[in-house]
Amino acid sequence: MKPKTKATLYNFIGFAILYFIFRFAIDSFIELNRYVLAFGAAILATIFAPKFSPLKTEKEEKIMMKWIFIKEIKEL
Repeated sequence: MKPKTKATLYNFIGFAILYFIFRFAIDSFIELNRYVLAFGAAILATIFAPKFSPLKTEKEEKIMMKWIFIKEIKEL
C-alpha cells in the first residue's frame, strides 16, 4: 500500500473514532437537534484528530504525524 493511501486511511480512522466519541458524549449531556449535534461533533473531531501526511525524502517516502497534543512531528 502506498504511503499516500495509508495516510488518507489513518486520517479517516482518526477522525471517525473521535467523531463517534464526541457525538455520543455530547448527546448524553446535551439535548440537541441531530444536525447540530453531527455538525458540532465533526468540528471537534476535525480539530482534535491527528493529521497524517506522506513526506518524500531522497531515499523513500515516509508518513509523518502531527497532533495538537504533541509538539513535535512524529515519523511512523
